[in-house]
Amino acid sequence: MASSESLKLHQSSAAGVAHTIRSTSARMEFVDLRAQQARIRERLDAAIARVLDHGAYIMGPEVVELEGRLARFSGALHCVSCGSGTEALLIALMALGVGPGDAVFCPAFTFTATPEVVMLIGGTPVLADVIPETFNLDPASLQEAIMEARKRGLVPKAVMPVDLFGLPADYIEIERIAAEHGLAIICDAAQSYGATYRGRKVGAIGRVTATSFFPAKPLGCYGDGGAIFTDDDTLAHAMRSIRQHGKGDDKYDIVRLGINGRMDTIQAAILNEKLAIYPEEIAARQAIARRYSERLSKILRTPTVPEGSTSVWAQYTVRLPATRRDAIATTMMTAGIPTAVYYPKPLHHQMPYSLSPVPATGLANSERLAEEVLSLPMHAYLTAADQDRVCDNLARALEG
Repeated sequence: MASSESLKLHQSSAAGVAHTIRSTSARMEFVDLRAQQARIRERLDAAIARVLDHGAYIMGPEVVELEGRLARFSGALHCVSCGSGTEALLIALMALGVGPGDAVFCPAFTFTATPEVVMLIGGTPVLADVIPETFNLDPASLQEAIMEARKRGLVPKAVMPVDLFGLPADYIEIERIAAEHGLAIICDAAQSYGATYRGRKVGAIGRVTATSFFPAKPLGCYGDGGAIFTDDDTLAHAMRSIRQHGKGDDKYDIVRLGINGRMDTIQAAILNEKLAIYPEEIAARQAIARRYSERLSKILRTPTVPEGSTSVWAQYTVRLPATRRDAIATTMMTAGIPTAVYYPKPLHHQMPYSLSPVPATGLANSERLAEEVLSLPMHAYLTAADQDRVCDNLARALEG
């Protein structure tokens, strides 16, 4: 770590926009994976050594153990591990039979992985707007998006709400709309595993839930990894088959189209150790978020957690005046404090989705948020002193 050299924001999450400038202050970590690793390093080393000793590097016993533990943690009947959060979404769509002519509804303010998998299997992602206070799918816009899809001759098949920044979407309203239109709910919980919604745990909501274990996620491994949750026995059986090339009774008995979506055993071993401390880390994240909000709510727009929900705070994201957001981020980095923009362009402004159907009412909230949001350092090992440093510098940047 240099104090006077050019510093680039090092973060495991590549989806955000990092600010690269010359810094004159000691640099803070945006996501501090080293602090967590130091806490459990001996356990991690022992877990990895066990895998090296038995040599079952793909779908070994640690994978089976992890699936059971994740299912119990979420309250889901089945957990199917896989190679990434994107694969989790893809496998779920394939198991549900989504294909050409089918409409799958996604928020316009999220990462490309959500609509990307819809297009990969020939479906049509239909984009809906989000609620600015929660950053999550707006049920009213979803209704409008369904009307637009029908006008275009598409068959509404599924909705994929994204629990952005760790907060579950408004599932009561989404479930009502889904029931009215016969939509399967695929919860994109890449950022929210461990959160709750009205007494229900993420993983036990919707027909299927998909999550990611990318390193910077609240529960992350040291590579790519993902998991799918469902209470549907038939669907779980199909998803297990799909992740292994569509296998039947053995790997040379192919009963359906599939992919290579298996989880590495070493990643499962790492996740088993991280899951053991995850409840403590969730509590720490929630305490840090409360302290951020106490310090910042009087000077800017802080994130909202509706009554009856909890967040795991994958990101702590504030809203700033659009004309000043980038300058404030630069000022923060000068002080050695990294920030990130999740996401700088709504999906309908991205080339692959520029022709995707959108509601007649438009996507104004998604467009506005892309210009206003700024995520602050957030992880379970952020000290009070670090938080004070973030808040003090942000307040000074706003005054300037």
